[in-house]
Amino acid sequence: MTVVAEGKTTNEAIENGLKQLNVSRDCVDIKVLESDDKRSFFSILAPRVVKVELTVKENVEKKEVERPKKTEIVVSPENQQKAKENAEKFLEDFVKYLPEGTQYEISTSESGINIQLKNEKLGYLIGYRGETLYALQTILSSVASKGIEQKMRVILDIEGYKEKRQKTLEELAQKVAKTVVRTRKSVTLEPMQPYERKIIHSQLQNHPKVETVSIGEEPHRKVVVSLKRK
Repeated sequence: MTVVAEGKTTNEAIENGLKQLNVSRDCVDIKVLESDDKRSFFSILAPRVVKVELTVKENVEKKEVERPKKTEIVVSPENQQKAKENAEKFLEDFVKYLPEGTQYEISTSESGINIQLKNEKLGYLIGYRGETLYALQTILSSVASKGIEQKMRVILDIEGYKEKRQKTLEELAQKVAKTVVRTRKSVTLEPMQPYERKIIHSQLQNHPKVETVSIGEEPHRKVVVSLKRK
């Protein structure tokens, strides 16, 4: 994976690139693309800009990027039912404070429970890019897990937001892939929720010319789309 970074000095540019890749200096090959060592008299007042190209070493990239697959936790039927009862008790009171006509549905699965909230007026519970929805999902996860020793997964959706968002992200992934192929430059997307990053990775995992990797730390973790190295 390769990125181009800028800075006022070579070291600053390198540090900026390392932050993008989320790796240490000994994990990359560095190439200075543009420096200010030979600045002319007429450019002396222009801002100092140094550009460097950082390429993650092949053996490091595999070690850093490839993560062990998570083992799916199977929730017992008893715990599924207990989690459902916990969520129902909470939601019965919660919907009283929501717009009139709000309904909820709860279904169980081997990984936990799924909750659907339905009302056209619940946009404020979704928030910008689903931030409020995911916060509420975290709360419901804690509520559903009360009295249960086993880890409980709760998936919340409001008015089909996640399905619509998935379609938008799939279209974005294809659009960005075309841009990367055309310009031959990597594209770093804005920070996303883990669920959303997974959509981007899945959409492009079989693409013949581009590859994806997540960089940074939560909650600012991002997906980088770049050309595959031959």
